[in-house]
Amino acid sequence: MILPIYAFGQPVLKKIALPITPDYPGLQTLITDMWETMYHADGVGIAAPQIGLSIRLFVIDTEQIDRKNDAQKGFKRVFINAEKVEESGEPWNYEEGCLSVPHIRGDVERPDTIRLRWQDENFETHEETFNGINARVIQHEYDHIQGVLFTELLKPLKKRLVQRRLEDIRLGKVNTDYKMRFFNPR
Repeated sequence: MILPIYAFGQPVLKKIALPITPDYPGLQTLITDMWETMYHADGVGIAAPQIGLSIRLFVIDTEQIDRKNDAQKGFKRVFINAEKVEESGEPWNYEEGCLSVPHIRGDVERPDTIRLRWQDENFETHEETFNGINARVIQHEYDHIQGVLFTELLKPLKKRLVQRRLEDIRLGKVNTDYKMRFFNPR
């Protein structure tokens, strides 16, 4: 089932998400729905807070990224209860976007490498080092479960330039090809 994506301004996007256990209700269906929602919106990753759930779960598929100039292999994985072990390497800028912040993109500087510990959909524990674009997508989705949006990492001038557009998104004044849920303070 395709789920609505929570837009900038939704309080759930600013919360540190909670860990889950194997008995989390409907987990396998939720994971399937997250994949379907992500692909429908043409994303390469989506985190549970983006569909309104403050839990430590995100899915990523970097196999679909065009890698003409990159020898790195993509992957498709489920990350549950992820914890950053270490970030290292040379920081580099890359233009990021986000399904929760449609039509806004900006350069974000991140370290080249991340070491992550997580559980898969069977709750088997893994620890692995990722670099390049794979690390970047993980860092972006990991930020979601930490209550951080990429817009907070933009340079000050770019932050000022997108403020009005962010307010429009918060108010629901944006068109997308996918269903969104906007903040309504009533």
